[in-house]
Amino acid sequence: MLFSHFHQNQDQEINKKFTVSIHIHMAMKSLSFLAVLSILALTLPLALASDPSPLQDFCVGVNSPASGVFVNGKFCKDPRIVSADDFFFSGLNRPGNVNNPVESNVTTVNVNNLGGLNTLGISLVRIDYAPQGQNPPHTHPRAYEILVVQQGTLLVGFISSNQDGNRLFAKTLNVGDVFVFPEGLVHFQFNIGRIPAVAIAALSSQNAGVITIANTVFGSRPAIDQNVLARAFQMDGNAVRDLQNRFLRV
Repeated sequence: MLFSHFHQNQDQEINKKFTVSIHIHMAMKSLSFLAVLSILALTLPLALASDPSPLQDFCVGVNSPASGVFVNGKFCKDPRIVSADDFFFSGLNRPGNVNNPVESNVTTVNVNNLGGLNTLGISLVRIDYAPQGQNPPHTHPRAYEILVVQQGTLLVGFISSNQDGNRLFAKTLNVGDVFVFPEGLVHFQFNIGRIPAVAIAALSSQNAGVITIANTVFGSRPAIDQNVLARAFQMDGNAVRDLQNRFLRV
């Protein structure tokens, strides 16, 4: 009888420990689930709270729509009257006029001349270069770019940010070669061959924008104070004045 009672107490003790272990395990799983849920609750609002990237240089707030314009795209055409022509552009087979100081020409296909691109976040350009012509250092504030050479030989490159030490990433491209320019970084293309060159590039915005560095700095209207540019470029004020006069005439 004593032996049986001893085993009964031992079984009860084991069952009690097993039950406690199960409760602890379930509690730990609940805590893990709550922890994951809490992390998601904290991070998801942050990920979804960002405003859409602007598709124009600036957007000044106004109280009256009568003095405002539609931004971040264009008004949508009534779907009932949309046709195939709204998604069609013709002309990239024709060379651009390279008779200009940099001896290059960019033919743009964006939302302004191909309405079907509206809201799609993509555009296209054809770039023609005379021998020794260049697409001078510039940046696209709203897009990255992927370029493929159709004809000729190009020296291309981009410069990283100040934080990365302004490193130059450059490459010589031949027909069929592809190069990517990250968003917002200054980049260029230069025809180092003896024949005209042609490239096609796609950009990750329906209106990527372009800022040509030399034109922007020396050709702004009104002009930037010469002392600012002389200090920034470590140049004589007369040299700055000469550059400003050149770009203001363009």
